[in-house]
Amino acid sequence: MLDKLAFLEEKYEDLSQKISDPEIINDQNQWKKLVKEHSDLEIIVTKYREYKKAEEGLKDAKEIVHDKSSDAELKEMAKMEADELEEQISNLEEDLRILLLPKDPNDDKNVIVEIRAGAGGDEAGLFAADLFRMYTRYAESVGWKVEMMSASETGVGGYKEVVFMIKGNGAYSKLKYESGVHRVQRIPSTESGGRIHTSTITVAVLPEVDEVDFELDMNDIRIDVFRSSGNGGQSVNTTDSAVRVTHMPTGTVVSCQDEKSQLKNKDKALKILRSRLLDVLIQEQQSEIAKDRKSQVGTGDRSERIRTYNFPQGRITDHRINLTMHKLDSFLDGNIQEMIDALITTDQAEKLREVNS
Repeated sequence: MLDKLAFLEEKYEDLSQKISDPEIINDQNQWKKLVKEHSDLEIIVTKYREYKKAEEGLKDAKEIVHDKSSDAELKEMAKMEADELEEQISNLEEDLRILLLPKDPNDDKNVIVEIRAGAGGDEAGLFAADLFRMYTRYAESVGWKVEMMSASETGVGGYKEVVFMIKGNGAYSKLKYESGVHRVQRIPSTESGGRIHTSTITVAVLPEVDEVDFELDMNDIRIDVFRSSGNGGQSVNTTDSAVRVTHMPTGTVVSCQDEKSQLKNKDKALKILRSRLLDVLIQEQQSEIAKDRKSQVGTGDRSERIRTYNFPQGRITDHRINLTMHKLDSFLDGNIQEMIDALITTDQAEKLREVNS
C-alpha cells in the first residue's frame, strides 16, 4: 500500500507542474483532463502526507521514551503522544485503504432519477410524489440543482411516473444506493376503516451519460412528435412539441413534453434514453459481479425491496443494512444524509473485506 501511495504522490507532483505549464493550458481539453486527475489525487495525497507526518512524530516520540538521558516527566509526555499517534496512524491507514479502493467511474456524474408507481393505485402515486419531494429537498440542502425531465400525473396529486435530473458534484456516488423497490405502509385518507395499506414504487438512479460515454446510432432511433396534453386531455400546447423516442433494437421508449420547444424535448428524451441503455449494460456487469459476492449494497437491482416507510410507527427501515430510524417526517423532508452515509460505509466495508480476503 505504501509503495502505491508514494507512486501516487509522485504522480500528483508531476500533474501539479503540468497544469501550470502554459503550453498545456492552451490545450483546454488536455488541461481539463489533467486538472480532474490532479483533483482526484489530492485527497489521497493529502491524507498520505498526514500519515507520513504522524509516522515521523511517532518515531520522534519513541526515541524520547527510549532515551535514557530523558527525564521521567518528558518520557511520560512522549509516551502519551506516542499512544495518540499510534491510534491516529491506525485510523489514517483505514482511511487510505478506503481511498485506494477502485472508484466507480460514474461517481462524480449527475444523475437521472426515475420514480414509478407500482402496486397500490393512487396511494402508490401519492407516495411517488412524496419521494420526488424528498429527493428534491435533499438535493437543495446540499446545493445541487433539480431539473424536471418528464412527468405523468395521476390527477390526485401523485405521479404514475416522474423523471428528473439532479446536477451536482458526486450526485451519483450519494444517490446510487436508492435504486430499487420502496414500500410504504400507511392509512390512506380515503380509508374509512383505518386499515393500513401497503403500496410500492420503484426508483432507478442512472448516471448522466454524455455522447462520448455512449454513442447512440441514430439509425436505430425512431422519433415521433405529438401535441402535449395535460390532465383530462386539455391542450397544453397548440404545436406538436412533445417528442417520443423509440430505440428499435430494444423497444425502449422515452417521451418528453415538459418543454415548449420540440428540440429541447428531443434533447431531454435522448439524454434519458442514452442513460437507460447504458444502465442496462451496467446492470448486466453488476449481476455478473454479484454472483461472486456473498453480499453487497446498492446492486441497483430494480426488483430488490430495499426500504420500508411505516407511517403508523414513524419508522424507516433499510433492509439491506438492517438499519431502522424513527424519524419518518424528517426523512421525507429530505434529511436522508445519515442513511446515505450508513449505506456508503457498509459498502466500503464489504469492498475492503473482499480486497483483504
